[in-house]
Amino acid sequence: FRLALIQLHVSAVKSDNLQRACGLVREASAKGAKVVALPECFNSPYGTQYFKEYAEKIPGESTQKLSEVAKECSVYLIGGRSIPEEDGGKLYNTCTVFGPDGAMLAKHRKVHLFDINVPGKIQFKESETLSPGNSFSMFDTPYCKVGLGICYDIRFAEMAQIYGQKGCQLLIYPGAFNLTTGPAHWELLQRGRAVDNQVYVATVSPARDEKASYVAWGHSTVVNPWGEVIAKAGTEETVIYTDIDLKKLAEIRQQIPILSQKRCDLYGVEMKK
Repeated sequence: FRLALIQLHVSAVKSDNLQRACGLVREASAKGAKVVALPECFNSPYGTQYFKEYAEKIPGESTQKLSEVAKECSVYLIGGRSIPEEDGGKLYNTCTVFGPDGAMLAKHRKVHLFDINVPGKIQFKESETLSPGNSFSMFDTPYCKVGLGICYDIRFAEMAQIYGQKGCQLLIYPGAFNLTTGPAHWELLQRGRAVDNQVYVATVSPARDEKASYVAWGHSTVVNPWGEVIAKAGTEETVIYTDIDLKKLAEIRQQIPILSQKRCDLYGVEMKK
């Protein structure tokens, strides 16, 4: 099946971001995409100072638009971090997924908050305004089962391993790495998660905006289960496409059967809730 990743240029105007995002979903559908993904923070600038201002309930304005365009185009739509979500007085970094009938299939709240300090380069603390999610998020399609993470979640190998154990063959991480961690770890982490679990891994970044307070790395990418980069964007707004070949995935798992060779008598990773 064809996967499309939309590397959107995000402005400070929510309505413009939503309009452009929906337009690009339509474009991707017209080119045969069955699963379409938007980047982290696609409807607002990325920064702790913006989260409260742009926050919405779910369902709300942004998720309603995503539901409508998913149904119109008959696609599975991963809504990036569609919005900073407000619920019960707390804010979450949340990704919603809608099916071809417009129904919401999953809602992933970022489990691992991006709190880092690289002296002289970048300091960021999502926990100043956001609360963490406490659950894994998977959804079924007629093609395969898909596992969801958001940005910093990709650094935690145990999460991807759980998804692999639960039968996911594609992991999608909307993310906004920066100019410090992007060149160092963006592709490396994707290839690691793909090879470790013999799955496809897709990451979807906003386009780079040098004038933004937080500058995203860009380079939305798809990696196959052999660890090969099979699609990669530059830094500009674009849509990249790749065909997910589940026969190739099955062949790789047969050739190198690590999933059946794990020593569960010696170690294990389990999902607690």
